[in-house]
Amino acid sequence: MKTLKDVRVGETAVVKRLHGEGPVRRRIMDMGITKGVQLQVRKVAPLGDPMELNLRNYELSLRKADAEMIEVE
Repeated sequence: MKTLKDVRVGETAVVKRLHGEGPVRRRIMDMGITKGVQLQVRKVAPLGDPMELNLRNYELSLRKADAEMIEVE
């Protein structure tokens, strides 16, 4: 299983499935990360957290802990 955390800078991935439950899952979905969405990893902070993504024509910063809950292909 490949998660968003494993995607390298410059690569593009498609969201396959969201893991997690309750408010955490809802927050991720509210940010626009839903099944089938294509996203690109633009940057990763020097210490590895957070990561900057492009999706749905906007930029989003996401913590690595949340990125682990997003399964991609």
